[in-house]
Amino acid sequence: MDSIRETHYSSNCGNPSLIDVGNNGAASLASLSSPTTSSRYENQKRRDWNTFGQYLKNHKPPLSLSWCSGAHVLEFLRYLDQFGKTKVHTQICPFYGLPNPPASCPCPLRQAWGSLDALVGRLRAAFEENGGKPEANPFGARAVRLYLREVRDMQSKARYFSHKSGTGTGTGTGTV
Repeated sequence: MDSIRETHYSSNCGNPSLIDVGNNGAASLASLSSPTTSSRYENQKRRDWNTFGQYLKNHKPPLSLSWCSGAHVLEFLRYLDQFGKTKVHTQICPFYGLPNPPASCPCPLRQAWGSLDALVGRLRAAFEENGGKPEANPFGARAVRLYLREVRDMQSKARYFSHKSGTGTGTGTGTV
C-alpha cells in the first residue's frame, strides 16, 4: 500500500488535518479546509473513522492503519459489543427464539447486526476515500463479511430485541 490518509478532526479549531501514512508508518500533516455543509451520513462516517483511528492508537501495541487487517476490524467490532443496546438471547435462555419475551433475562446486550453492517459500510468507504486501495481494504475482508453473516444469522435465530433508552425493554420484530 503506497499511502493511506487518516483524517483527524481537532476539537480546538474544528479543522480537519490530513495525515499521510506511508509504507514505513511515518506520518506527515497537511491541513484540510472544513466542508461548509456535510450530510448526516458524512458526519457519521467521519466520527466512525475517527473512532476506529482512536481504537488503533489505543491498541496494544498501537497499530498503523497501513498494518490493519480484517482480524483487527473483527477485534474492533467485538470491542463495540460492550456498548450495544440490543438484547441477544443465548441458546440456554428460556426466551431464545421468542419474538417478544414476557420478562427480562440476563442475556448480554450487543450491537445489532444492522448497526454493525452500516458501520462496516461507512468505514469501508472512508478507508478508500482516505487513500486506501480497494483490494487492501480490511473492512471488505472475507473474515469481516463472514462475521457479519454469523451475527445476522445468530441474532435472527435468537429473536433479539432492542432496548429503548430509559425504558428498560424494547419491542423488536427480531427480523434482520
